[in-house]
Amino acid sequence: MSTEEQFNNIYNSHYSKVFRLCKGYFCGDVALASDATQEIFIKIWEKLDTFRNESSISTWIYRITVNTCLLYLRKSSAKKEIRTEIQSQVASETYSNEKEEQLEKMYQCIQKLEETNKMIILMTLDGVEYQEIAEVIGITEEALRVRIHRIKKSLTQCVQNENI
Repeated sequence: MSTEEQFNNIYNSHYSKVFRLCKGYFCGDVALASDATQEIFIKIWEKLDTFRNESSISTWIYRITVNTCLLYLRKSSAKKEIRTEIQSQVASETYSNEKEEQLEKMYQCIQKLEETNKMIILMTLDGVEYQEIAEVIGITEEALRVRIHRIKKSLTQCVQNENI
């Protein structure tokens, strides 16, 4: 299989997961998530020959995704853009029901998490296997389970607290 064919397979099977993870990092901002996703796949293309099969290809892709998203978030202009986006979304949206309101609160609470915890919960919500998340983070699966339990507990408390 040529490098081009390998890349096309990776792109087709991982694009939507990478895009959703980026969208989660950027509070649902599709334009920012799209830019980051494009940059991630450029990096994957450029570094494909350096992939050494020490982990699964998807773990390697998640690491690139997370690192790229964190770089975006560290750029002050991106942080400002994202904060403005959240405020305008929250101010302009009216909720048709209680469930929608709770989902919005949970989304806001996820954004308050520390970067690693945010990544863990976004990957969990996206259905990534615990073993793979543990590999990406660099902790044991058991430690990950404890961390996810704590994250879910803090998100529940945050969502139930009216003063967000």
